Amino acid sequence: MKDAGKKIAILGAGASGIAAARLALAGGAAWVGVFDSGDPAKLDAAGQTLRAEGVETGFGEAALRAPGGLDLVVVSPGIDTSWPIARSFAVGGAPMLGEIEFAWERWGGPVAAITGTNGKTTTTELTAAVLNGAGCRTVPAGNYGTAFSEVVLAGNPLDLVTLELSSFQLETIVDFRPEIAVWMNFAPDHLDRYPDVGAYLAAKLRIFENQTPDDFAVLNAAEIPEAALAARPVTFSAFGAEGADFAFEDGWILHRSERVLYFRECRLRGRHNAENAMAAMAVARCRGIDFEAMRETIRGYAAPPHRCQWVGEVGGVTFVNDSKATNLHALRSSLRGQEEPVVLIAGGKNKGLDFSELKSLAADTVTRAIAIGEIAEEICRAWHGAVPCETAATLDEAVAKAAAAAAPGQTVLFSPGTSSFDMFGGYEERGRRFAEAVARLG
Repeated sequence: MKDAGKKIAILGAGASGIAAARLALAGGAAWVGVFDSGDPAKLDAAGQTLRAEGVETGFGEAALRAPGGLDLVVVSPGIDTSWPIARSFAVGGAPMLGEIEFAWERWGGPVAAITGTNGKTTTTELTAAVLNGAGCRTVPAGNYGTAFSEVVLAGNPLDLVTLELSSFQLETIVDFRPEIAVWMNFAPDHLDRYPDVGAYLAAKLRIFENQTPDDFAVLNAAEIPEAALAARPVTFSAFGAEGADFAFEDGWILHRSERVLYFRECRLRGRHNAENAMAAMAVARCRGIDFEAMRETIRGYAAPPHRCQWVGEVGGVTFVNDSKATNLHALRSSLRGQEEPVVLIAGGKNKGLDFSELKSLAADTVTRAIAIGEIAEEICRAWHGAVPCETAATLDEAVAKAAAAAAPGQTVLFSPGTSSFDMFGGYEERGRRFAEAVARLG
């Protein structure tokens, strides 16, 4: 057994930490403890569950007192290794692994790993659906929602695991080597954790560092990372990047100039979602699956909620919920992905983003903009002279104004381009409120 007789500490009492603790116990660990410097009252339920399963716990200030004699420390992705809790456990000299590396060492099978600033959740879910639909047994996990450790612990017969990986999860890999690594895109983000964009990029690029010429790197042809890649490249682009293996033309996804899927028959919308589909198809091709075995699954697939999600049609106007667009890169992708001009609802928390970066694109794609939230006035100033823009005090008012401005056949796109915390508890609540406002129109 991999962990027989070991003394293992897990940092973080979230889903990843709890799953890692259970995996350590299943691997024969003699002692397992979970430590989290968060509020002990909020962690009480998790603590009771863990202690009932034979796991010791230390929460709040107690989490900063590392026990001696540790053989291994496993760090959850939500914990920055520069934080006091991680530093206190590093003093003892025990090896420190991230949860992804810990699970990888106990998995022993192939992995398809997907990263990117935007689009990785949709791509992960769609990739798993395509693979399963073609008879290749997999589950989506990692940053997607189910911890990798939980998948390994379940012990189900799988041909590979499909992992969505954030930069936080990639920071702490050591030998982790995906058979297929997918690079969706890159834009500045998470600068509250990283000192600069370069550090964020470096964390993302770690997805490729252990690959060999036997592996595959699926790459956005318009954003191929400047990194030494040992794996065999497979490229995609829906925006005209020359020489891509997968391309987009007249509503068709092409593979090396051959039409393989008429995307307009699919439930997904927008060129950026065509790229998500291309990435999923590329992974399947790397596993030897033919296009005929993929088509039905992709045609019937609907995006996860709040990601360019169709929510209704009123008076011939289509309403699309892209509340997950919490940064400018996501808004840019959404606008570039539209086939026709749109009426746009954008805005939210003012977190220092410069919407003037999108002025030219908005002029080409937006017939009218309705701005909401703390940054509403700033958006209107940034786009002055390029797009007719007005503000709305509430999301309901914005939906009503957008509906009045849209002509039959047009789309009202709700793609905020920033976070929601000035008006809502998160992008999920914001998206639900948009859908409710659309329903009231009908």
